[in-house]
Amino acid sequence: MAQRLVLQRLLSLTPRTLPSQGPRVLPGRAFSTSVGCRSTFNVQDGSDFQDRVVNNPKPVVVDFHAQWCGPCKILGPRLEKMVAKQEGKVQMAKVDIDDHTDLAIEYEVSAVPTVLAMKNGDVVDKFVGIKDEDQLEAFLKKLIGA
Repeated sequence: MAQRLVLQRLLSLTPRTLPSQGPRVLPGRAFSTSVGCRSTFNVQDGSDFQDRVVNNPKPVVVDFHAQWCGPCKILGPRLEKMVAKQEGKVQMAKVDIDDHTDLAIEYEVSAVPTVLAMKNGDVVDKFVGIKDEDQLEAFLKKLIGA
């Protein structure tokens, strides 16, 4: 009996009819697909890496990581935040080494996280392991020439 009363109360709290004027927009929610918001991307395959990293006219930071890697989970968001602060002067490619072993071998990645700085298709700098925000900022400024 008590369960029936709880169920009736829950059902009375939920809306029974939806507006027929189209999609409902929740206040305070925004969705954007502008190019400026996409400074970080996941590499899909070797040809995607070639197109979006090697042939990119902008400098690209390549984050070789793995899902099981604890330090990668710390460095990844920190690096994404620092790349976003550069306001489009640099892009960031994320490469999961378990999905793209061939790329990891080609770029001699022997430990994760490994981060490469690429300019005009060439590796110009790299580091392995975690860095703090000051070190990441210096790494990025060196890459973009600021």
